[in-house]
Amino acid sequence: MSVRATARLRAEPDGRGSTVLPVLESDGPLALRRTRSPHPAYARVTVVGAMSAPLGGDRLAVRAEAADGARLTVDSAAATVALPGPLADGEPATYTVELHVGEGAVLRWLPEQLVSAHGSDLYQATRVELAATGRLLLREEQVLGRHGEPTGALTTRLTVHRAGRPLLDQQLAYGPGAPGGWDGPAVLGGHRAVGQLLLVDPAFGEAPPPARLLGPTAALTPLAGPAVLVTAVAADARLLRSILDDAMHELKACPE
Repeated sequence: MSVRATARLRAEPDGRGSTVLPVLESDGPLALRRTRSPHPAYARVTVVGAMSAPLGGDRLAVRAEAADGARLTVDSAAATVALPGPLADGEPATYTVELHVGEGAVLRWLPEQLVSAHGSDLYQATRVELAATGRLLLREEQVLGRHGEPTGALTTRLTVHRAGRPLLDQQLAYGPGAPGGWDGPAVLGGHRAVGQLLLVDPAFGEAPPPARLLGPTAALTPLAGPAVLVTAVAADARLLRSILDDAMHELKACPE
């Protein structure tokens, strides 16, 4: 039997320089836990997997909001593994993330990797709505197959709107059923891990970082708005994380 579950959280400033969580609702395999933040002004929430998911046919969602002036970090306790399972009406599993960032708010969305196990079929969609003065740090990492196995079918889409206008709309597909060439030299070049780091900051409106390579398998691209996108591929999850961590450090992407 497939699972339907939606976890919700909302962060608000408490008026004393910290952030509180008036809404923190777990559901099904998505358990939300408040954890200690190294930054006093931030609330931190960790997503803990309470059961194996997503399986074929599951419909999972996380909805997170950083209200005006709030500061929120969301991470996860472990990688999310997309597993094979009985499909519902031939449809893949879906995992939807909806993020809302208010005026003067900061949201750092930093989950662990998504692993596409052999035989799985997953569609992941991340949708972000940012106010004009909101700031966002978002990391997504996909690992294509567990050790020694080919990847499952994985499609991911990242859509970001800022002040009601489109900022980024990107879709990637890998594995069985994906357009030909996804593993070729123009896309992954045989690498098994791929990731994106998106930083939206009004400060980039005056002086965005220039487009450039970040080593042999990563690139930084300024977007048509106060944002930059780092895209990277790597042989494995460890190397991918190292590339993205270096980019975060260079961009000073962890505001206090």
